[in-house]
Amino acid sequence: MFRLNLLLLLAVVLCAMAVVTSQHHARKLFQALEAEQDKARQLDIEYGQLQIEMSTWATHPRLEKIARERLRMVMPAPVVAKGVR
Repeated sequence: MFRLNLLLLLAVVLCAMAVVTSQHHARKLFQALEAEQDKARQLDIEYGQLQIEMSTWATHPRLEKIARERLRMVMPAPVVAKGVR
């Protein structure tokens, strides 16, 4: 009877240790998940900011200004067709 009680006690202690270990592991995984979700949110914010910046850089007046100033481009004179009224 003593051996059975000792064996059961050992089984209970091992099960308790397994539960504690698995809970600790689950908490660590949950913390890692939250950290990755925070990173994903930050990347979404940064992506939105980059889209806004890219649309600002590609506006028509800005491109026209660069074409005139840096590339020395000019608007062509309008061509009037002969014989058109």
